[in-house]
Amino acid sequence: MTEVWGSSGTSEEETRRQTPGTPCWTSLLVHDLETTEEFYGGLFGWDYYTPGPRHMGPYVRATLDGRDVAGIGELPPDRQLEGGWTTYLASDDADVCAEWIHCCGGTVGVGPLAAEDAGRLVLATDPAGAAFGVWQGRRLTGSRAQGMPGAPVWHELVTYEAAVVLKFYRALFGYESKATGTVDTDAITLHVDGRPVAAIRGAGPALERPHWMTYFEVADVDAAARRVTELGGRVLGAPAPGPAGRVAKVADPEGAVFSLLRSAP
Repeated sequence: MTEVWGSSGTSEEETRRQTPGTPCWTSLLVHDLETTEEFYGGLFGWDYYTPGPRHMGPYVRATLDGRDVAGIGELPPDRQLEGGWTTYLASDDADVCAEWIHCCGGTVGVGPLAAEDAGRLVLATDPAGAAFGVWQGRRLTGSRAQGMPGAPVWHELVTYEAAVVLKFYRALFGYESKATGTVDTDAITLHVDGRPVAAIRGAGPALERPHWMTYFEVADVDAAARRVTELGGRVLGAPAPGPAGRVAKVADPEGAVFSLLRSAP
């Protein structure tokens, strides 16, 4: 394993690191950090703090009841990238994972690099072009507000054909997989240690761009969708029942897409 932290020994934080392949963090790059903070604070009740000097630019962590939920970073003024939520998959060794990404047909865009003392990261795209992150946690092992309204509750890869890209992710993390839905539905659930952690859904060749979708738990999907529009966002898919509960697809004021979910009992 590549030495990242020096020889200070194993910390309590390191022992809580999540099982490789588990979605453990989600982050967003934006052009207007202050406006974005107001939107998600008004929608989910997030508070924010700056974790320390950031060599990659302005960055805050969102919290619920003092527990880390997600990260938001501000793009440099000259970067015209389209913002979007990025799902990070846990790894015990980001450097080795980056090598495997190359070998399996993916592309590493950033890293591996240390995010100060919080962890080590890689930003990459899979063979179909969907962006994702790899996170080797140290001080920050992942979201600690799991199950709470306003926290990430599920992650789904929307791609052209589920079975094709499944081979890539299984090579990286050894997922067990199970087909879900009806015979006409191209959907696969990914399992780690026998429990479902994420899904892959094939949307066919008409899909504009493969992407990972972050689902945030809410107490009332309909009320949250109305709140999105009040705060300057858009509802892209009206609230409707789904396999996991009531769900709505929305976008924030800068166009970053995410989903609201009221999980079924």
